[in-house]
Formats: sequence, C-alpha cells, structure tokens
Amino acid sequence: MAKTSSLPFATVDSPVTRWFSARGSVVQRGSTTLVFMGGTLIGSFEDGEQFERNAILVQLAEDPRCHLGRLADAFGISTERLRQLRRQYAEGGLEALRPGRSGGPRRLSERDVGRLERLFARGVRPREAHEQLKVGSLSTISRAYRAWRARRSEQPASSTPLGSSESRTLKLPGIDMLPTTSGDVEAPSTETAGLGEGVRGTAFVQHLGTWLLMAMVAQLGLYKAAETIAANRAPFELVRVGIDATIAAFAIGERALEGVRRLRTPTAKLLLRSTSVPSPDSLRALMDDLSADLGGVGLHFAMLRRYLDADRELAAGVPGVFYVDNHLRPYTGKHVIRKGWRMQDKRAVPGVSDYYVHDVDGRPLFRIDVPSHDSLPQWLMPIVNQLRAVVGDEDRLLLAFDRGGAFPETMAMLRDEGCEFVTYERAPYPRLPKSAFTCSVTFGEGDDAETLRFTESRTNLKKGRGRVRRISVLDEEDRQANLLTNSSLPPEQVIAILRGRWRQENAFKHGNERWGINHLDARKVSPVDPNQVMPNPARRRLDIARRAANVREGEARCILARYEEGHPLYERALRELDAALEEEREIDALRPSVPKYARVGDTELAGKLVRHDGRRKLIVDTIRIACANAESDLAQMLARYSAKPREAKKLLANIFRSPGRLRVNTTSLTIDLAPASTRREAQAIANFLRDVSRLNLTLPGDPRARKLRFRSQIQ
Repeated sequence: MAKTSSLPFATVDSPVTRWFSARGSVVQRGSTTLVFMGGTLIGSFEDGEQFERNAILVQLAEDPRCHLGRLADAFGISTERLRQLRRQYAEGGLEALRPGRSGGPRRLSERDVGRLERLFARGVRPREAHEQLKVGSLSTISRAYRAWRARRSEQPASSTPLGSSESRTLKLPGIDMLPTTSGDVEAPSTETAGLGEGVRGTAFVQHLGTWLLMAMVAQLGLYKAAETIAANRAPFELVRVGIDATIAAFAIGERALEGVRRLRTPTAKLLLRSTSVPSPDSLRALMDDLSADLGGVGLHFAMLRRYLDADRELAAGVPGVFYVDNHLRPYTGKHVIRKGWRMQDKRAVPGVSDYYVHDVDGRPLFRIDVPSHDSLPQWLMPIVNQLRAVVGDEDRLLLAFDRGGAFPETMAMLRDEGCEFVTYERAPYPRLPKSAFTCSVTFGEGDDAETLRFTESRTNLKKGRGRVRRISVLDEEDRQANLLTNSSLPPEQVIAILRGRWRQENAFKHGNERWGINHLDARKVSPVDPNQVMPNPARRRLDIARRAANVREGEARCILARYEEGHPLYERALRELDAALEEEREIDALRPSVPKYARVGDTELAGKLVRHDGRRKLIVDTIRIACANAESDLAQMLARYSAKPREAKKLLANIFRSPGRLRVNTTSLTIDLAPASTRREAQAIANFLRDVSRLNLTLPGDPRARKLRFRSQIQ
C-alpha cells in the first residue's frame, strides 16, 4: 500500500523516485537505478549500463496500458529514443539493444559542448539550452548537462570563486534553485557559507502565490491531521507533496485532481519542494491509500474538531449556530444510480445528496454523502450527535434549516435532545393583518437597508408534543413568513440567524464554481446491495400514468360541458373520457399488487443499480473545505483595503496564480509576488501582504519553520 518518495528537503544522497504508472516507479540511488512494479524489484542497472537499461525499458513498453511518454521521462530519455529502441528490439531482439564497442559517433561537436557548458554555467537548464542552440536532442543535451554537473561537483569548494555563476545559484536544502542576477549577490557569512543560504538572490517561480494558500491551510491544521492519518498508510513526505500539489492545483483555478497537470512548469519542483511533480494517477493512488481503513473519515472529522475548537474560542458562551442543508451532485455518466430531487432542475435527476454543515459565517465544516437521498429529518439527529461528540454535551447547539425539516416530530425530537433549532413554518398557517406586526428590525445600511416587521406568539406541535415559539415576519413587500424556534435568543437575533441561511446557499454555489465540490473525484462503482429497500420504480410509473389519465379525464369533461350532443368535439371528448376512465380502472387494479417500496433485487434495476465509492472524494473534499475556509479568512483581510470588497475572492485568486521571486535566509523566506492587478488593486494587495506577513506563517514540511514574508512587486 505505502509508496516511497524522496524527502521534501533531501540530501544529495537521498533516492529520487520517478513514477511512470500508478504502481511502477524508477528509484535512483546514487549511481544505481532500481525499477519497481507493484512494490516488487524487477531489475536494476548502474550508470553507463545502457544494455541493461534498454532491456528493462523495452519489456515495460510492451504493456499496452503503459504510457510511453511517462516511461521515457522516468528513465531519463526522450520519447523518440524510446521509439528507436522498440524498433531495434522488434527487428533484432535483445542483442540489437547492445551498444557498439566504439560507442558510436559523437552527437555534439567540441564547439557545441563548449557553448552548452557556458550556458550551464549561467544557470540555463537543458530544455532552455536546447531551445536556444537548436543542436542535438533534448536527451543528448541532458546527458551533457549531467556530465558537466558531475565534473563540477568533483572540484573542491575552494576552487569556485565567490563571484562565479556557481556562487550565484540560490538553493533551499536539497533543492536546486534558478540562478540569480549578479546584482543580488552578497558574500555569505561564515555561519551559513556551507548551507547555501547565505546568498541573497532572486529566482522566478511560477504560481508562487499558491504558497500563501498552503501556509494558511497548514495553520488550520490539515497537515498535522494528515500526518496522524498517514501512519501505516503512506510516507508523510509523499503525503505532504501530494497535498501541496492538490492545494496548488485548486489555487490556480483547477477543480479536480487532474488539474495537477497544469503545475508542470520548469519551476514546479521548487514550487512543491520535491524532486518530482506528482501525476494525476499517482495523486489518485495516494488519496486511495490515505482513505483506506476509514482514513478519510478520520481526517474529515479531525478537521471538524479543529474548526469547532477555533469557533468556541471566538464565541465563548454563545450557542454555536450551524446551518444544515443538502446539496445534490448531479451525475451524467453511463451508470445507473439513484435519483434525487434537485431544486435547480425542479425534477429528480441521477446523483448523490450531500448533507453539509456550515458555521454562522457560511464556512463549510463537514459533509455526509447520502446516495439513497434520505430526507433532512432522518439526518438531523445523526448530525447533532456528530457535533455533540466534538463540542461536548455542555455547549449549546442551534441548528438552522429550511422547511424540509420543519416537521413536528423532528422539532420535538431536537428539543428533547437539548438542541436548539430555528426553521420556517410549513404552510398553511394563519395570515395576520398588518396591524399585528408591532415590532421592527433593520438589516444593512444605506441603499441596502431592509426593514422587517415582526410579532411573536406560540404554536402547538400537537399530539402532546408541546409548544414552540412562533415569530411572524412581514417584509417590505407585505409577504409573511413564520419562524419556529425553541431558542431563548431575542427575536431580532433569531431572525438574523435564519436570514443568514443564504450564506450557505452562496457557499454551495461558490464551492462548485471555485473548488469543484460537484466533481466525482472517483469513478469506480460497486453494485448496490440487492436487499436494500428503495422506492419501487414500477409503482412510480403507475402513479405518473394515473395522474396523466386524470388530466385526460378532466380535459374531456371540460369539452363535454362546453359543447352539446351531436357536436364533433363532443363525440371525440366522449370517446376520450371512456378511454381515460378505462385506463384509470386498469391502473387502480394494478396498484395494490405493486408496493411503494421494494428490494433492489425484486425490481428491474437488479444487477444494474450501482453507487460510487466516496472514500477518495471524502479526502479531496476535506482539502477543498480547508482551502475554502483559508480563502475566507484571507478574503476578510483583503476586503479591508479593497475598493470593491465584494470582489475580494476574485482578487485573491489573482494573488494565488501570480509568479514571484524568492529570497532565502536562515530564519525567513521572502516572497515577492507579481499579481495581475489595477493600480488601486495593487495598493490593496501591498497592504494585504503586509498584514499576512505579520501572521508569521510557515510552509508545511519546512524543518526550520522559517517565517514567510510576502511582498508585492507591483505597487
């Protein structure tokens, strides 16, 4: 299950792992290269043993499921070279792969080698050198670069002058950084000369703004919770890189794990502080490892505990307010899954219902997926029990939900369990005259101000369930709505709480458009238990046909009432009426033998109905929720300086996508970002980044916990 990967701050002798499939990898340890499949060593070779390497390579390429491009990258050759090797193997077998004793003609002239080494000395990477000189292939230039770097490493440290290009290379521990300009060079102190951190310089890093989101998510505790969950499942270094890659992909606007492809820039390894960039396949495999044995559930509710602990520190003594509602994720694939009601479509569609819990500010806390689309009253008490397990029995809870849960049995059950609630009363209820609304409350200021009038009374839940408070509210358009609650809070505060329920609806919309909460994230399906009871689709078709027959009967009777006997339309309507009545009698005769609910195995969906595995999605959604909460905290800080505070999250997305320059010392990492912005936005960003620097954020996985100092290059 567990996979190995290089440490985030590896030493020179640390192994380098390159994955070419979900279960296949190439591990380089010094001069030895090991090839693994499914955790089993299938071969190894030393540097210079081209025949052994080629033999393993062509055998792996025979697998039709193998991605040849990833395989070539893992072995450090070009796809064209792999094609040539496969053709040689097909024509002459293994002996055709053995290189000649003379080694073949030299691919680069002495002049080209000299030009390349001068470029390498200035910090140009092989791909850039290939684009500039247009000589040889990329793999040939890469070999020349490795040979040049090996010769340079053999030279003693004292032979490199301080002002040379080598001294201007900026490094993090174990990570080669891009070269800096000579104007940024400063002599290293004696304490840091051997660490590579005494040099002050700059390096261009694409998407460096994502470090801001990574650091905020780390402050929320996601990485510490993941470290606990990762025990016996996957190496934490691999988990850290995987979470970094997922957060970075989400930060730049991607909404699924496949978006990690957009991170593959020349500076991606520096961005993730890793020797390799995870592929979508390896990232999915990692999430599957973490979710094994209820790992996803443990991580999800460990983060819930951290969110609620933070809320209790901010609102001590005040009842915790939580919004509860379901959100249907529509499904448009080829499999047959259960249908649920989707309010946006006004009909039942295939999908999965997710019950979300948000805090009073509209931040998501946790979710529970319900493929069977159970009603809200069925899940209110399990949600209360989960919250009680975190906050304790002594803290007050107040649930706010819509009319979907406003049933007397549900409200009485919540009250008896010591949980406060507020919801809308279901119609019909008495309409009060305008004179009955004697109190008023105003929300908002200026043109956005809204004044509501209200009056308070009590209503009976009937059948011995007792009474609850009823707050009747009249808006500015004289529309009445009744609120039911058992809370002792003032009526103005109760109205404000339920009025704020639209924050949850806005969070659903933003969560889908920005973070992709509607994505499946895992497409594997499993058959539904044939003993599971579900609404009988045959009975539903009978009910629909019965309603259609009723409509035909009503239309025919209307025509009969309008025309006299002998009229052609009268005769046609009479025949239509007889046919509709006959169809109704047939349906009524069938309905007693077709139950409303039936076992899946007894319906036509037996063997067809499936459900998606939600374990991987739970892990990914935990990261999405952490990103959304971190974004909300940062947006509040940015809105204070923005001329358009309602667009703070849009501007924040530009900051996440922005490139930047990096300067490193022993105590801090200084990050100069270059976000796209207008003149006013640039000033707001500069002030915002100054406030962020005061938070003393650190990157996850940094053993020195160096403080992040953010600045803006555009002011």
